[in-house]
Amino acid sequence: MEKFAQDLEALMAKLVVGCDAPCEEALCKLEQRLLDLKEKNLLKINHSVLEMIVAKYLVLDGYEVDLEHMIDAGLSCDVYARKGEGVLIVEVETGYVPPAHALDPMDYIRARIASKIARYSNHCHKFSLAAPPHYVMPVMPFFIRPPRDRGMDEVAVVKHYCDLYYKSPPVSVEEIMNSRIHSVSIIDVEDVTLRDMAPDEYINLTVDWYL
Repeated sequence: MEKFAQDLEALMAKLVVGCDAPCEEALCKLEQRLLDLKEKNLLKINHSVLEMIVAKYLVLDGYEVDLEHMIDAGLSCDVYARKGEGVLIVEVETGYVPPAHALDPMDYIRARIASKIARYSNHCHKFSLAAPPHYVMPVMPFFIRPPRDRGMDEVAVVKHYCDLYYKSPPVSVEEIMNSRIHSVSIIDVEDVTLRDMAPDEYINLTVDWYL
């Protein structure tokens, strides 16, 4: 807990640079939110650092931001941001693969990304994934096309991956068909900066990694 708090404090010293008083106040509240959750042993610092960097840029863009937000029973999101009537959800990915999936890391990661887009994008107006530059996420091109341009054979492929690891509850065909990703954010922790990209741009840059 002490090391977690120290790391957050060091991060905050960087984050508040360039912030006005309301922005700094919002970030301090989010910092305390993470500290409270860490007391319950619910967080890891590498994930929390990424969430805080995302939060700063959303606060600066006029969003009201909450971290580790409960959407409904059994489903919470990393970053929940509201501006007016619009809701943006950002899921932060570190690339961690549990030891139980040491022999199937690619299938696990592909299923994880697909299931997050399918589940969370149905609860917001815009959905985004965020990750550090050293982690290349396998975002399926399926998710950037409108539903009318998706075939049931493609839906079946996405559902196959989701069903490999997510069965309680399973990701539904309806969720998959209606899901979409709107942006991808690249988070530089050392410089506490964030770069937003269109999903198709990100896929074009990373597709060769997963051929």
